[in-house]
Amino acid sequence: MTGGGAAGLLEVDDLRVTFGSRGLRGRGRTLRAVDGVSLRLARGQTLGLVGESGSGKSTLGRAVLRLVPVAGGRVRLDGTDLTALRGRALRDARRTMQMVFQDPYSSLDPSAVIGDSIAEPLREHEGLSRRDAASRVRALLDVVGLPASHADRYPYEFSGGQRQRVAIARAVALHPSLVVCDEAVSALDVSTQNQVINLLEDLREQFGLSYLFIAHDLAVVRHIAHTVAVMYLGHVVETGPTDRVYDAPAHPYTRALLSAIPATHPGRAGTGTRMLLSGDLPDPADPPAGCPFVTRCPFAMDVCRETPPAMTPVDGGGEVACHLETGVPAGAVAP
Repeated sequence: MTGGGAAGLLEVDDLRVTFGSRGLRGRGRTLRAVDGVSLRLARGQTLGLVGESGSGKSTLGRAVLRLVPVAGGRVRLDGTDLTALRGRALRDARRTMQMVFQDPYSSLDPSAVIGDSIAEPLREHEGLSRRDAASRVRALLDVVGLPASHADRYPYEFSGGQRQRVAIARAVALHPSLVVCDEAVSALDVSTQNQVINLLEDLREQFGLSYLFIAHDLAVVRHIAHTVAVMYLGHVVETGPTDRVYDAPAHPYTRALLSAIPATHPGRAGTGTRMLLSGDLPDPADPPAGCPFVTRCPFAMDVCRETPPAMTPVDGGGEVACHLETGVPAGAVAP
């Protein structure tokens, strides 16, 4: 688990999300999209959640916000057990947690002016009049760097970066405790990415926000995250303070992800050579019996094929799920 030394805001314990699927012969299968994940996010900080496509990052983010059914485990936000909430209680809790999606165009109503889209949560949760909501919208547009006059424009009239600013304005309108950013900058060019990252940082400081920042681009995550969690095949395999994870990664999968960052990029770890992974992610409906990474790990041992590794502390902070870190003799490494 990870979260730094600040007071805890988000606590995720043994969270599991499963989906039903059909095999080639029509047999029912259970796909374990999130498999026993535990995380901590400190108040006022950013937790970066990284991993390849299909690792379960986005599903975890949606499960935290109760946007997908949870099969087991617990999510606590500011002391409230979100997994136990139903009906109106869950609706009321939603004002404290918001989401910024990857594609701002699809998350905004194309038939509504952006002022109405931003005002919707204000009218829904605070019961503001149209006039009072319009005043708040103008202030929010100013906060995200857009002219107040843009409130009467439609989403198609904005660039991708501007649309994402609109989506961010809507997400922070109710001053939530937690904002889940799901690949929020991945569709933007590098220059616009930097602008949006800086905006998110400014808003975090201004409103006391906490972010669960989901991304596949580890170079971007290093700029915004205080702590990092690495996901693979529905499992968290490493957590820790950002500098420790990037400069001294403990899990082979983390090392491989970091080695893929261009050597000249400032987000690249200080040392290490390129580590290539062979093969694709295993089928989440039929995962390996031992370590989830065993089929792609160049250091796999017999114990890795038989026993799932437990999370163990790492020097410098955080934890890692890897038998190599538990003192297994080097001679046990398979050829």
